[in-house]
Amino acid sequence: MARDHYENFPVASWLLPKALRKPVSVIYAFARTADDFADEGDATPEARLAQLADYERALLNAANNNPNEDPVFIALADVMNNDPLLLQPLQDLLIAFRADVTTKNYQTTEQLLQYCRYSANPVGRLILQLSGHDSTQNLLYSDAICSALQLINFLQDIDIDYQDKQRLYLPLDDMKKFSVSESDIAQGQNSPQLAQCVNHQIDRAHNMLMAGKPLGRALPGRLGLEIRLTLSGGLQVIKALRRRRNIFTQPLLRSHDWLIIASRAVFT
Repeated sequence: MARDHYENFPVASWLLPKALRKPVSVIYAFARTADDFADEGDATPEARLAQLADYERALLNAANNNPNEDPVFIALADVMNNDPLLLQPLQDLLIAFRADVTTKNYQTTEQLLQYCRYSANPVGRLILQLSGHDSTQNLLYSDAICSALQLINFLQDIDIDYQDKQRLYLPLDDMKKFSVSESDIAQGQNSPQLAQCVNHQIDRAHNMLMAGKPLGRALPGRLGLEIRLTLSGGLQVIKALRRRRNIFTQPLLRSHDWLIIASRAVFT
């Protein structure tokens, strides 16, 4: 679950139904470029926000079947012409990218999950809409999975996010509850209090993954298997998070972890 670029998309996975691979790749290209506007290079926050505003205008033009000459927007216009409801989750992603520019931490769990609503949940909703499986219940399952995976990504990369981007995705209220300060994060203080705080977040992510688990069997064929593999991978990363001794190191999956991921996805 690398975070160097937009990691939430199952990019043209061979498990995805063939009809989904092209639109998913196009949407990924859109999201990755927007992510670069928010994160890459040394542009000022004002310049990043201006780029994202221009990008949203280009998206709206593509939605009206009037794309610019960018191949991504030409392809997006075709995708949205087939399903106009895709526009909203794409706009939601842009809300998250703007938050990446303007917001460095979140006071409460509710605020952090609201960020996940825009940064992660649109991905699952796009897949369900494209595949025609976007029932109300499936969307709820998907939101739980996507938000959980976003939280897991945060918990893997506490040190990277803070040192490289000055971002902190542990709710400040929870940090206060467990007597953890921002200076502890800045200085890499791997304390028992921090471990308790992080384990609290792990428990939340685990419960959310389990709440979304029925989606893996609700979806048919290869798409259902893709979701079950994703769920299984998330659960195994959670185990790796629990067994690491240093909160500031990224968890590693061992060879047998991959066997567990595959077997759980197929047989459970």
